[in-house]
Amino acid sequence: MGPRYRLIIALFAGLLCAAFVPTALADPVDDYVQSEMQRQHIPGVSVLVARDGKIVRAQGYGFANVELQAQVKPETVFQSGSVGKQFTATAVMMLVEEGKIRLDDPITKFLKGAPANWNQVTIRELLSHTAGFTDYPKSFDFRRDYTEADLLKIVEAVPLAFTPGTKWSYSNLGFLTLGIIIHQVTGEFYGDFLQQRIFKPLDMTTTRIISEADIIPNRASGYRLVKGELKNQEWVSPTLNTTADGSLYFSILDLAKWDAALYTEKLAKHSSLEQMWTVTPLNDGKPNSGHYGFGWFISSKKGHHVVEHGGAWQGFKSHISRYVDDKLTFVVLANLEQAKPEVIADHVAQMYLNQP
Repeated sequence: MGPRYRLIIALFAGLLCAAFVPTALADPVDDYVQSEMQRQHIPGVSVLVARDGKIVRAQGYGFANVELQAQVKPETVFQSGSVGKQFTATAVMMLVEEGKIRLDDPITKFLKGAPANWNQVTIRELLSHTAGFTDYPKSFDFRRDYTEADLLKIVEAVPLAFTPGTKWSYSNLGFLTLGIIIHQVTGEFYGDFLQQRIFKPLDMTTTRIISEADIIPNRASGYRLVKGELKNQEWVSPTLNTTADGSLYFSILDLAKWDAALYTEKLAKHSSLEQMWTVTPLNDGKPNSGHYGFGWFISSKKGHHVVEHGGAWQGFKSHISRYVDDKLTFVVLANLEQAKPEVIADHVAQMYLNQP
């Protein structure tokens, strides 16, 4: 028996379901999620379904930690990946509402000594990935600790890929830079700003900046498949788990609180949220090719208006889809690098949308 098959037997022979509300009868959603986990070889998954800001389903499946055979629960904490960008974008919009930032401000207003061509780059363009910023260079060392100033110098050394506002290209470096701007404007590390202004007011008790050193209750482990064999997540330096492009821990229970807040003006005005959920136009007035707002992708799925985002980091994958007109939200968190949580989210969404 090969290692891949031993892995599958170990993972799914003892697969149990930790439910927010126990169900006595067989459930088609449970059946689907567990079969899809088996097909994708995912150790553990957490699924949230919320309607109009209230939890319909919050359930864990499989293992949060394979070595300890610890089960996933609704309280289990996963890494956010780029789902964390929506929190960074919300923080910026809060500062816009306070008059501390304007969307059309050049970023050089906040970053003294930046390259001259950054005078053309605006806050709006960083938020919408239309600034010409790119991703971490191939030479970037993810195992090295950097200061914030070090990181900014690395970003400054990467040439703009195009004239700001003329194209769309997904950029982690753009959101990393937004985190530095939040620090410059508020005097607070962006993670502390999120904690004080978003997480604490919403009672999001598990959501925080990643720290492998701290003791984190209910923390899941991240995994990857290498030639069919399960391996632990790859290590990165502590610095790289503090950047504003998506370095957060959270649980589906906290994301339910986040989803509920987005129906209100607890954090930002409806007009600000609508701006985040509207495709940002390019300089010529045409919508950007990524169908991206501020920290969210905007799409249509089988006639339903959806704002969504995925994330990937350190052996974790995440996905959130908000079916705006249906007032339904679907979140899937998984602890496998190769997982496709968006497949699960889309399928579960159709199961709920097709209900009479």
